[in-house]
Amino acid sequence: MTDHSAYLATADALIREHRTAQATVTLFDRDRIPLANQQVTVSQRKHKFLFGCNGFGTVPLVNHELEGPAKVWVETYAERLLGLFNAITLPFYWGRFEPKRGHPDTQRLLKTARWLVERGCVLKGHTLCWHTVTADWLLELSNAEILETQIARVRREVSDFAGLVDMWDVLNEVVIMPVFDKYDNGITRICQELGRVGMVRTMFDAARAANPAAVLLLNDFDTSPDYEALIQECLEAGIKIDVIGIQSHMHQGYWGVDKTLDVLDRFARFGLPIHFTEITLVSGQIMPPDIVDLNDYRVSEWPTTPEGEARQASEVVSFYKTLLAHPAVEAITWWDLTDGGWLGAPAGLVRRDNSPKPAYEALSNLIKGEWWLDPVEMVTDGEGRLQVNGFLGEYTLAWAGRTAPLYLDKKGTLSVEVHFD
Repeated sequence: MTDHSAYLATADALIREHRTAQATVTLFDRDRIPLANQQVTVSQRKHKFLFGCNGFGTVPLVNHELEGPAKVWVETYAERLLGLFNAITLPFYWGRFEPKRGHPDTQRLLKTARWLVERGCVLKGHTLCWHTVTADWLLELSNAEILETQIARVRREVSDFAGLVDMWDVLNEVVIMPVFDKYDNGITRICQELGRVGMVRTMFDAARAANPAAVLLLNDFDTSPDYEALIQECLEAGIKIDVIGIQSHMHQGYWGVDKTLDVLDRFARFGLPIHFTEITLVSGQIMPPDIVDLNDYRVSEWPTTPEGEARQASEVVSFYKTLLAHPAVEAITWWDLTDGGWLGAPAGLVRRDNSPKPAYEALSNLIKGEWWLDPVEMVTDGEGRLQVNGFLGEYTLAWAGRTAPLYLDKKGTLSVEVHFD
């Protein structure tokens, strides 16, 4: 078993190795003359790494659907959300996006997407094809019609949102999809006919045709060899998967460093980027281990506790550092900013009243503290150079009332020129 404290020290070193750049930056004025011996302010604006959260609560806010206390609550929610995260997942569950056939919720989501992009967020749509929360009216159709309609739905959403939402969980939970038996649904029906690999190929082809520039994910909660086998079969069949999505709903307790590293190493062998797409760590009672389907756990109340909040904060730091230390991981998405979301769990980084928990503060201290460069005054040398060491991302250089962007987009030692026009 890995020594937790010792590993975190190792993780810090690996994070610096994989996530930072040491850049020699040469500054020029508009006449291409080096800015020698000049005072410059360097400020970080954005991480390259995607620190994400689902942002479903922004939809009613942006569309002005709330008043009074509810409006105040969601405004605070959005402030907490955007104060920490640079990547937001938006909801495209078919049964809610198009509960009545031919009447999709496109305009509300487009308005929300524009609002978030204007605030610097990278967006992902979740999800285009899933057997759960799918449209009930599919059951009125034949299997051939269901397939045709599902393909059209993929093309429509990916096309309509291109330029705003250019990242998609194309299929969700394909491992269980053809054998799902809790209730009848149209997606399981067609997956049984096509098979898992055929289903993935069909939906990825439709999404790729609609937006060739989109980043397409296969996403699953199943971290067993079954998911590995599915990915292997898809790749051998020539299907281009851009990113492997891994869910990590830890209602039954933190995985710990050893399991996390095992999952990372097993899925990194495919040579594809990994996104941890749905992270849950609770700050209350841990769900009993004998629950097989998390959806089966029902309690009248599931409160957060001071002891649980302290545990959650410690686990958040451990999990994020373990993931960030692995070079294959390119995104981490927390699931439910506030308590009382999925399953009613105390799984938020903030409480039901939007007050930050220790976990929110701990994560903020990493993303906007330990892994961030606060504004710093520097002076160029006689050849207009200065040394900027920081996490990969976007920076602003300010000199003599002017600003210019600086991009640290590759780890290690860099030489960069910046021109003030």
